[in-house]
Amino acid sequence: MTARDQDGSRDGRPGAPRTGGGGREARRLERREALLESAMELIAERGYRRTTLAAVAERAGLTQQGLLHHFPTKELLLVSVLEARDRWDLASAAAASGSRTDTLAALVDYNATRPGIVRTYTVLSADSVTEDHPARAFFESRFRSVRASLADALRAECGDTLPGGLTPERAAPLMVAVLDGLQLQWLLDPQEVDMPSAFRDFLALLGRGEQESGERGGEPGDGGADGAGGEGADGVGGGAASG
Repeated sequence: MTARDQDGSRDGRPGAPRTGGGGREARRLERREALLESAMELIAERGYRRTTLAAVAERAGLTQQGLLHHFPTKELLLVSVLEARDRWDLASAAAASGSRTDTLAALVDYNATRPGIVRTYTVLSADSVTEDHPARAFFESRFRSVRASLADALRAECGDTLPGGLTPERAAPLMVAVLDGLQLQWLLDPQEVDMPSAFRDFLALLGRGEQESGERGGEPGDGGADGAGGEGADGVGGGAASG
């Protein structure tokens, strides 16, 4: 189980809401947060299908009955994990500044500091391609939203045609593929794949971020946001499309 950071966060995630009163609602939120974090960890380790409610409850230090009070079904727990990841990403993106592509590059930096969330996103997004997977509808909707948000971001900075001649709508799926593909390669071989630097190289190919790519060299952990440009296109890793 991942240890909490000193500020109450785990693996780059905001900690559970804290209140001075320590009342019933605060305890309920803390237990719910603990369950979501435990589910995320176990899914990253075992995959969704091999993760049981009993195992999640045990890791969170609760009974299975206590878990069912918050999440009556495993499917609801899964969707709640995905929604929580997006909330954490959007909260981080809200603190970002600069252009939308700069913010997206900062998201990749941030994801490089939290492999657990990126691993969970990668496992679940791959599993969801099966027709009976409970997260399939979530990811179908999410990828549509991510592509639209990325197209809007590219159009805001480049107009209707990118320097290479692509429209924002044609470039957006390529950006999603790069984001998620880099995450997978980085998870498998982090010593060889410099995810932040490689993403800035891709932005340079699109005619964006040439200066940043040369100056920063894609140092992991420089950034501070995770969700495409704060416009709902996260999935970057935890997925831009992730993590």
